[in-house]
Amino acid sequence: MLHRLSLITLFIGGLAAGAAQASTPDVAARKDLTLALGNQLAEATLSACHAQDRSAVVAVVDRSGRLMALQRDDNVGPHNTLAAQRKAFTALSTKTPTSELARRAQGDPSSANLNTLDELLLLGGGVPVVVEGQVVGALGVAGAGGSSIDEGCAQSAIEQLIQPNN
Repeated sequence: MLHRLSLITLFIGGLAAGAAQASTPDVAARKDLTLALGNQLAEATLSACHAQDRSAVVAVVDRSGRLMALQRDDNVGPHNTLAAQRKAFTALSTKTPTSELARRAQGDPSSANLNTLDELLLLGGGVPVVVEGQVVGALGVAGAGGSSIDEGCAQSAIEQLIQPNN
């Protein structure tokens, strides 16, 4: 019996130590998208495009830039899949809508150099997902008929699912 109580005490002590470590200032606590929310964002984005009689592909990346969800309508050109992924990565990486980056690159020679990075795509349709002031992921949309339409579909999904909770 004493042995069992010692094990229980050790277990509870270990839990308390784990809780103390979780609040250690040198350990980052960050919000991130869940797969469930990533899929909801992808579905809401395509729904927003469909409401305008548009087809598209949407890519969702988590806070580290890794692809977590991808949905593509039928008959969308194959190049749009990579474009959506790059738009999402660009928005996440720069914490800026890609349409804004495109505008900056046109008007500022130092920003134009961003076009030389293969991973980035300075074309509207990428939007960061912000929760409580933190960029937790991004959406990239391509193939809906123009970068402003692509971005509008993504922004609509974010407004529907994220901003009411922010």
